[in-house]
Amino acid sequence: MDSLLSTITRAFPPINREGWPFVAIAAVLTLVIGSFWQPLFWILLGLTIWVAAFFRDPTRVTPQGEGLVVSPADGRISHLVEVLPPPELGLPAEPMLRISIFMNVFNVHVNRMPISGKIDRVVYTPGKFLNAELDKASLDNERNGLVITHSLGTVACVQIAGLVARRIVSWVKGGEELAAGSRFGMIRFGSRLDVFLPVGTVPQVALGQTTLAGETILADLTQVGGAARPTRAS
Repeated sequence: MDSLLSTITRAFPPINREGWPFVAIAAVLTLVIGSFWQPLFWILLGLTIWVAAFFRDPTRVTPQGEGLVVSPADGRISHLVEVLPPPELGLPAEPMLRISIFMNVFNVHVNRMPISGKIDRVVYTPGKFLNAELDKASLDNERNGLVITHSLGTVACVQIAGLVARRIVSWVKGGEELAAGSRFGMIRFGSRLDVFLPVGTVPQVALGQTTLAGETILADLTQVGGAARPTRAS
């Protein structure tokens, strides 16, 4: 029996602490409002299950290796471009490789460190709530940026709010040292993560590829230039 219960428990990932108030509110509304009309109860129960699923926080196994950059978010690679980093990050006005990961409302929304290192600064910037898939969302939307120092170069990771997302949550502050794959925040209800890497870095992902936070390798800072970018097979 213990083995069966353990198997069932492992099949359902835990809920992040940020989500428990929302799950509790949804459950209470389901019980109270649903008691007046049974069909509404089932609709609200489905909504409660979705809220619990949105805040799920599964265990991830992060690849180990000097210079490995992993995805900070679950989602889809929406942009692979060389651009100037957002000015508020205080980085040199020189092009960097930007890898953008778009998260829909069904993705895991807990964000993880893309690389081990020291967080030099955390910069919050108010802004608009445009569609996070738009390229200009990097500079126009509300966002929260982390500048991370690694022995092989500086990496930036920016949480960007979207049309539905209205709350960026950060659990870290400047001066902290964290390992790759460590949780550092989340964005509620759909958005985007941008990772800025040193010029010359070759991405190890392709446009449209699905990523897992803390597991999918985006790039390797020990290998600069010389390799072709992966392309989609279909």
